[in-house]
Amino acid sequence: MRVTEAPFFTALVRMCDDARREGWHECHGGNLSCRLGATEITAVSEDLSRTGDWNPIGVRVPGLAGDVLLITAAGQVFRNTARDPAKSLGIIEVSEDGARYRVLWGFGGGGRPTSELPAHLANHEVIKRRSGGRLRMVYHAHPDNLIALSFILPLDEVVFTRELWEMMPECAMIFPAGIGIVPWMVPGTPQIAAATMEKIEEFDIVLWAQHGVFAVGEGPDACFGLVETAEKAASILIRVLSCVPAKRQAPGAQDLRDMAEVFRLPLKERFLQSRRD
Repeated sequence: MRVTEAPFFTALVRMCDDARREGWHECHGGNLSCRLGATEITAVSEDLSRTGDWNPIGVRVPGLAGDVLLITAAGQVFRNTARDPAKSLGIIEVSEDGARYRVLWGFGGGGRPTSELPAHLANHEVIKRRSGGRLRMVYHAHPDNLIALSFILPLDEVVFTRELWEMMPECAMIFPAGIGIVPWMVPGTPQIAAATMEKIEEFDIVLWAQHGVFAVGEGPDACFGLVETAEKAASILIRVLSCVPAKRQAPGAQDLRDMAEVFRLPLKERFLQSRRD
């Protein structure tokens, strides 16, 4: 099977196009990567080439030794992914020592993986260990309203999580662990990668203040749905705050505890504490 015909590939291309239509990927903003399973690799094995040179990753990720990942290309724009997927995306393999990678497919025209490759692979190593291999996707986007809230709300995980949970019941259902926060840092640096790794140990979605979000999930639908839910909650909150200086009513801590009991949600008690309760 050709890579471009594989279900895992078409699902990811669709997500790229959906996210672009949401306005989360201006110019070349944002990137994503997905660790492929053995069945997926076997299905496209005839379309992969293992003759390319090995290149340094910039970090060591021994937990990903031998793993194969589909990842966005550096300098490409999401709006072109559906039109030219073989240039916008590529497939790489991690070396057995976890220090190098080689291209197996894609990155047409002499391209290379996203400049955020070290951050992606370092965080893949974390989520692979954390979830026993269940979480396979890393996604970075620039959703407007979540970014706007990082200028308005205190950069406090308790405050952010509680505000978003109050906007829609789905928020506590989709990200019951809450939302992590990394203060503004220079993009693409080892520092922001390390700070994100620390947060991804606990959270599936992390807000990069005044920049964007970093989300992890089982695949394209999970990652897209996670960001979509948090972004919709942020848009509702901004509408409310633009109308009144403070909310007149909202679900209380006990309301959220009651919902958690019905739906068996592992809500953390620290996110249920606030001045109102």
